[in-house]
Parts: sequence; C-alpha cells; structure tokens
Amino acid sequence: MRLQPVDSLFLTRPSMVEYFLFGIRLVHGLTAMLPGLLLLVYLREQDPVVVKSYLTLLLFFGFISVLIFQALGVYAETIFSNLLRFQLTLFAWSSAFCLLLFMHHGLSLFNFLTNTELFIWFVSSLVLFGIERLVLLTLFRQLMRRGFFLQHAVILGATENGQRLAEYLAQHQDIRSGVIGFIDDRIGRLPKTLVNLSLLGNSCDLERLIREEKVTQVLVALPWSAENRMDYIIRELRRLPVNVLLVPDMVAFRHAHNRITEVANLPMFNASEVPLRGWSPMFKRLEDMILSTLALTLLSPIMLLTALAIKIDSPGPVLFRQKRYGYNNRLIEVFKFRSMHQHQSDANAETQTTRGDPRITRVGRFIRKTSLDELPQLFNVFIGSMSMVGPRPHATATKAAGILFEEAVKEYTSRHRVKPGITGLAQINGYRGETDTLEKIEKRVEFDLEYIENWSIWFDLYILFRTVPAVLMTREAY
Repeated sequence: MRLQPVDSLFLTRPSMVEYFLFGIRLVHGLTAMLPGLLLLVYLREQDPVVVKSYLTLLLFFGFISVLIFQALGVYAETIFSNLLRFQLTLFAWSSAFCLLLFMHHGLSLFNFLTNTELFIWFVSSLVLFGIERLVLLTLFRQLMRRGFFLQHAVILGATENGQRLAEYLAQHQDIRSGVIGFIDDRIGRLPKTLVNLSLLGNSCDLERLIREEKVTQVLVALPWSAENRMDYIIRELRRLPVNVLLVPDMVAFRHAHNRITEVANLPMFNASEVPLRGWSPMFKRLEDMILSTLALTLLSPIMLLTALAIKIDSPGPVLFRQKRYGYNNRLIEVFKFRSMHQHQSDANAETQTTRGDPRITRVGRFIRKTSLDELPQLFNVFIGSMSMVGPRPHATATKAAGILFEEAVKEYTSRHRVKPGITGLAQINGYRGETDTLEKIEKRVEFDLEYIENWSIWFDLYILFRTVPAVLMTREAY
C-alpha cells in the first residue's frame, strides 16, 4: 500500500459525494436516452409535433430509468468499489427497458420504431453503461495513485490482527478508504515492520489528527479480549467527529464468500457457505449433461480405438474401476481405461505411479501421458457422480511423501463440498500426475479451494478451454 503524506489526502465532504452521485445519475439518464435520440436523427422525422412528443417521452424515460436504477441499488455505496457491477447494470437496464417496451407495444408511443431499432437501442445503451463503469474505475485508480480517498483511515492497534487488516486492504483497497498508518500507544514495543505503513503516533496524536480533519475514519483492531481498553477508546472517540469501525478477526475472512449475513436481524460474519447455491446446482448439472453428451458423441471413435488397442496390447478388461472420494466424502466408482497389467493393478492407489513404472503397459503409457485413460469418466459425468470441472477425485489410499492426503493438508476434505471433476484449476496450472511432495498436494488443494469459492459457468468453460494445451504440454503424468 503506497503511503501518501497526510496533508495531500482528499477530504471529501458529504456535499461533494452528493454532487458526484448527481453527476452519475445525469450521465445514466442521458445514456438511456442517447440511442433513442440518434435514432430520431437517423430516421429524419420531420413532423414537429411528433418530434416534440418524442423528445418529451425521451426525457420521461430517462428520468424513470434513473429512478429504477436508484431503486435497484445502482447508486449504493458499492458504486465506489472496484467491482465491475455488470450484472447489476444489466438487470437494472433491462428493468428500465421493459418500461420502454410497454410504452411501445402497449401504449403505441414509439410506434415508428421497429423491433430491430429497439434492440439496437438496448444494446447500445448497455455497452455505453459498461464503458462508463470502466472509465469510472480508471478515474478511481488515478485518484488513488495521487492519494485521493473518500475517507482518511488509520488502524488503531498495530496488533497481528491490525497488520492482517493492512495486508487485506492493500490487496482490496478502493477509493472509499485510504489507510495512512497505524496508531498505537505501545510505541517503544512495536515490531519494526508494519506492512509498509508508518506509525503515526499514539492516542493523543490521533485526537490531534482528527481535530485537524486529517483523519475521518478509525479502524479499531485491538484484541476483542481487551474489553475494558476497547470500551474506553470507543467512549473517547465518540466525542470526536470521526467514523469508528470495529475490526473483526481477519482469519474469519480468509475463505469467506459473503462478508456479513443476518440471522434474525443480527449481523454475523460468514466464514463459509455451501459452494453452489440457488439455481447454481441445476445450471452446473445441465452444463455437465450437455457437455458430456457432446463429448461422448464426438470422442466415441477415439474411445473405441483406445479400447481396441488396450485389448490387443495386454490381456484383461478394457475398463478399470476404482473407488474414490466424491461429493460430501462419499465413495464413488470411477471409470478409467486400464493402463496397467491386470495382475499388477492397484485398486486403492497405495503406490503411486512413477517414471518408467513397470506395471504400466505400452498402450497404458501413451494413454496416461495424453489423459486418454480419463475419457470413460465422461460416463461418470453423465450419470451424475462427477462433473466436467471440479477437484480431481483421489483414490482412498493415495499419499504424498508417504502421508495420506487428508492427513497432509488440513483443508483437504473441503474439496469434497462439490462433485469431483475430470479436469480442474489445479490441472491447468500444472499440478497433475505424481504427488511425491507435500508441496504438490498443498498447491492442488489451494487451487481446488480457489475454484470452489469462485465457481461460475464461465470459469468452467475457461478451465475446459485451457485443459487440452495443459495436457499436451505437461511432463508430470507417467
């Protein structure tokens, strides 16, 4: 986090924020109207009565659009965040445009516009809203580089939690709050390194900074066990014109999806959630069924040739079935093309394959290297025990450096909150094949948890798109 001199920071008064939001509303209203105005020019309507009526309706529509945006939270505090907010903008603009469609089809007020022209209007304004958001984010970044923030914040308490907070804000900082340093009364007993932030002084210095209007926000990061100390500080700060926020234990935010939720109107920190909520499980299942059916249809010739090669190369069944951990730690039966000699197969994967492993057949070496041995898992996807994308399922006795996976990594079983997949984020980042060190399984789990926390259909398609080059370029599979 770049430290700016205190006197160079931007002190934002409430009226300036209101002026800014008024300007954004004005731009949004004009953006809602602009394509309609350009269509009027393009159509060269000459009747002055029609033109005047049309312009009046445009002004009305622009005003109503802003009201709808307001009601749907477009101008909420997150407008100052780093979020793109495209989904919210699409929903708000679609809601506003439904009014225009009603005016067109129900009231015949824009009857000289065709459906194609209305579609152009909708898409043009949507693109403009997106461009405006990107320009706004660029402006915010430029202002932050110059030290301009809506709030001047200090962290009260250079504790371990306070330093965690400083690290978190350094990664997620937006224009709403610029942290300029720490305040702590233990000046002589503090560590030398304070996450690139200066120690601005003690409580007396803090009061002076607030009186001089150089600090408008205090983030109290004292241990919650120090109840009396915290109570005293809050009482003292309430005498001053400053916003005071209590900082929770930052560990609770490490894997949090939503920061705060309410139970019976009581705010609570949400440290973990069911990964797929609402309609997400249905969408992912539809994705799996469509993609697995398409893949089975297209790849069936390759699968038949592979099965024939296995049968000719060595005696034994074509398919190998193995018990692996699936969703919610349940055992599932995973299908693979057999790549080992039948009498040397390892049903529980107690011994991992290594380079030059004598148990692997000639065809098996090729299909393992190219991941063709995984193709029968498309049947697992189709029947619902696996997904196209997800954490790779591991056999029950798989080990890393001689230690069972679930014993090697504490968060290992967290991977089982979703269905396992044929490919995953770890695989496209080079973590496939042998796990002979603890670091390899730790990195796999890290990528798997990142995927679970950030799942989307687009994320799945991105991983699938990168899977083929990742498989062809890897040297880790034997």
